[in-house]
Amino acid sequence: MADMKKIIPAHSVTQLIHHPYQPPGEFDSPQPGVFKASTVYFPNVAAMRQREWKNKSGYTYGLHGTPTSYLLEERLCALEGGLQCVLVPSGLAALSTVALALLRLGDEVLLPDNAYGPNKALAEGELKSFGITHQFYDPLNAADLADRINDRTRLVWLEAPGSVSMEFPDLLALTRICKNHNMLCALDNTWGAGLAFKPFDLLGDGTLGVDISAHALTKYPSGGGDVLMGSVMTRDPELHLKIKLCHMRLGLGVAANDVEAVLRSLPSIGIRYKAQDETGRALAAWFQLQPQCAQVLHPAFSESPGHGHWQTLCEISGKTGLAAGLFSVMLSPQYAQSQVDAFCDHLKLFKIGYSWGGPVSLVVPYDIGAMRQGWPTHLKSGTLVRFSTGLETAADLIDDLQQSLLANLPLS
Repeated sequence: MADMKKIIPAHSVTQLIHHPYQPPGEFDSPQPGVFKASTVYFPNVAAMRQREWKNKSGYTYGLHGTPTSYLLEERLCALEGGLQCVLVPSGLAALSTVALALLRLGDEVLLPDNAYGPNKALAEGELKSFGITHQFYDPLNAADLADRINDRTRLVWLEAPGSVSMEFPDLLALTRICKNHNMLCALDNTWGAGLAFKPFDLLGDGTLGVDISAHALTKYPSGGGDVLMGSVMTRDPELHLKIKLCHMRLGLGVAANDVEAVLRSLPSIGIRYKAQDETGRALAAWFQLQPQCAQVLHPAFSESPGHGHWQTLCEISGKTGLAAGLFSVMLSPQYAQSQVDAFCDHLKLFKIGYSWGGPVSLVVPYDIGAMRQGWPTHLKSGTLVRFSTGLETAADLIDDLQQSLLANLPLS
């Protein structure tokens, strides 16, 4: 037992607060310890003045990092191939942190027309009110991006695949255009999760990569559908410092228990990602055979827009490509929206809900016409329904789809 101080406080409450016992330092187990703190102690004033949090060499305040948050940041860097990372309260917070750190009055940001809806809304809302303009480019036409870059452009967002409609862009060409124009490019890497491809090393030889990877840890890293968190990752120290200082000034922090939950789930991300990918492909292949389905939108399927780009990026060096557990189907235009809604409502195993990457399969119908600048020419007419596969057995999910399809979308 540790030696007791010679002076013991007289009152029991003070004794509880200032009790000198410290547990032995050597302890190891499968799960890392959870450190919760706002206040961080310093041994003396000199140490307080010398300690630095920006490079993770020390601790100054809970908001700026603890052993628990530092550990998750470093493990995420190992997953995605980055060198520096900050944690934020959600995936959307990751996108907004990038924008607020890098964009100023008079600047312009370019986004793909199929970008995550809230990122487009951020550009149309807060950024516009700050005097920051935006343009939407065609993600399947690299020349359109090149044509839109101008003297005011400061940031280009990339997304692979596109939100909901699942088009896979020529990420290599888009990134090269940004590099040729000395333009920062940021990738929403939530779908790829550091597993389908490496965002900072797209060619596998270290010559081409994005500048920033934003990741909704809410999805596959968490894996439980119960944590909201995001990350912003870079390889460039100067760029990282801009983001980190903005992160500090915004007062962004994440709860230690949420960090613990992601750390607990992270070791199984590869197994879960592959299993959900396999289930998603089985369901998408089943839909291809159903006459009620006009189009299957899944990057790994040859008929899906941008499939060749997915192959080039995700099947590099002959490896079997990964494609997550997310896909959409375009149901025939002969069915009214009310019938498609009834189909979704009638599913038993699929739950209606946003997000993805958790253990329960999800379904959501979308109005693509209201989400894009115009109806994409590569999409057939109909009503789009997005599916996220969980960890259920594929055969059971197909049975569920079959019963609802027969009940609500009859063949004419």
